[in-house]
Amino acid sequence: MSTEGPTSSPTEAAPRRPKVIKTNQQQVFLYVVLTLLLSFAAVWGGRALLHNSETLTFAVGAPNSDEALFAARLATVLNDNASRVRIKIVNNADNARALAQFDRKQADLTVLRTDAKVPLRARTLAILEHDLVLLLGPGNKKIKSLSELRKKKVAVVAENEASLAFVRSILEVPDGPEAARVQMAPQGATLDRLFAPPNGFGAVVAVVHASRAVRDKSYEQVARRGGFTLNAIDEAKMLARKFPGISGETLTAGTLSTSPQIPDDDLDTIGLEWLLVAQSRMSPTTAGELARIIYENKSALGLDNGFATRIEPASVEKDAFVIAHQGAADYINDDTKSFIDKYSDLMYVGVAALSIIGSIFAAIYAKITRIAPEKASELSTAILDIGERIEHAHSLDQLECLQDELEAILRGAVIGLRDGTISTDGLDTFKLGYEFVRDEIGMRRDYLKRHASEAEKTVRDAGPAQMDDSKVVVVKTAQSA
Repeated sequence: MSTEGPTSSPTEAAPRRPKVIKTNQQQVFLYVVLTLLLSFAAVWGGRALLHNSETLTFAVGAPNSDEALFAARLATVLNDNASRVRIKIVNNADNARALAQFDRKQADLTVLRTDAKVPLRARTLAILEHDLVLLLGPGNKKIKSLSELRKKKVAVVAENEASLAFVRSILEVPDGPEAARVQMAPQGATLDRLFAPPNGFGAVVAVVHASRAVRDKSYEQVARRGGFTLNAIDEAKMLARKFPGISGETLTAGTLSTSPQIPDDDLDTIGLEWLLVAQSRMSPTTAGELARIIYENKSALGLDNGFATRIEPASVEKDAFVIAHQGAADYINDDTKSFIDKYSDLMYVGVAALSIIGSIFAAIYAKITRIAPEKASELSTAILDIGERIEHAHSLDQLECLQDELEAILRGAVIGLRDGTISTDGLDTFKLGYEFVRDEIGMRRDYLKRHASEAEKTVRDAGPAQMDDSKVVVVKTAQSA
C-alpha cells in the first residue's frame, strides 16, 4: 500500500507577475489641473500681449465739428484694419471743453489747435490740418503792416470765437471798448458785403483751413469783380517767435484764385496747426500703432469738407511746440522694433522658465504615473516561502510543483529584468536565495527517493510472512468455533 500523500496537479504554474505600484489618483488629478492652469496662463498671456483690444477715449467737441467727424473716421479705419486699438468718442459742447477733459486725464486722445492752451501731458501723433490767416483789404487797397491794421475796423471770418481771440491777441487789442473794433463777421456774410456799407469794414482777417481755402471758389468770384486785395504779413517771423503756437506759412501763387491769379506771387503769412495729441502715458506700442494706421490711411481719414486731407507726420524736433509721442517718433524715424526685437529678451526668459516648469511637471508626471520597478531582492520572499514548504512535501509530485513555482519566479525575474519592471537592486540576494532553495529541493528529492526505495524493499521482504500468519489466524478461529 502506498504511503504517499495527495498529489498536486502537475500543470505548470503561470509565471509570477511583478507587482505594480498603483498611481495616486489625487496626484494625477492635481497634475492634470496644474497642467491645464499652466496652459491657460500661457495662452492668456500671449493673447493679452498680442491680441487684446485697447479702447481709447477720444474727447471732441460738438458731434458735427471737424474733430468729431475725424474721430468717427478714425474709429472706422481702425476697425477696418483689424487693429487692436478701439476708439470711444466722447462729445463736448466745444473743443475747449474737450481739451479740459483731456487735461483732467479723462481722455486719451483729442484734437487741438496750437493757439489753445496745451495740456502738459499732450504728445503729438500727427498734424491733421493747417489754418491760414488771410489778411484781406477792400478793392486795391494794400495793408502794409499790423500797426496800420490796428487802426481799422476788422471783421474776423472764422468758425468759432477762439479765432476772434487769436486775432485780437496778435493785434494786441486790449479788452474794453477798443476790442469792439475787431469783431466776428456775421455768419454767411460775403466779402463784398463786409467791405460795403453799412458794414464798412476796413479789413477782413479770415482764419480758414488750408484744405478748404484752395477749394473755396468764392474768393475767385469776388476777385473777378475786384472786390479785395490779399496782403502779406511781413511780421510773420516776428509773430512766430512771439507766439510759439504760430507757424510761418507761404501761400503759393494762385492758391485762392487762378483767374485772376491770387496771390500773383508767393506770399508770406502766418498759420496755426491742428494736432492729434495723446496722453504722454500712452504706451509707445499703442501710439506707434495709431501713427501707422493714420499715416497709411490718409485718404480714408480726410473729411468731405477738406479737413485732414493732407495729414503730416508729427514734428520729431526737440523744440517742437508740442513734442511728438515717443511711439509716433519711433515710427516716423523708422525705429519701430519688430516683435522679435522688442520681446526677444522676454522670450528667452519665458522659454527658459517654461523649460524648467516643463521639466518639473514631466518629472512629477513620470513619478506618479509610471510603473515602479520591483526590486529583485523583493522576489526573495517568494523564494524563501517555497523553501519553507519543502519540508512539507511528502511526495515527488509535490516537490515537482514547488520546483515549477521556483522556475516560474526565475522566468518572471528574467523577463522583468529585460523589460525594466524589475530592477537589479538586490539581485545577488535573489540569486543566493534561488540557489539555496534549488539545492534544498534537490536534497529533498534525493531523500524522498531513498525513503521510497527502502519502503518498497521492506514491503517486499515482509510480504509472504504476513500472508501466512493471516491464514493461520483464520484457521484457528474456525477451530475454536
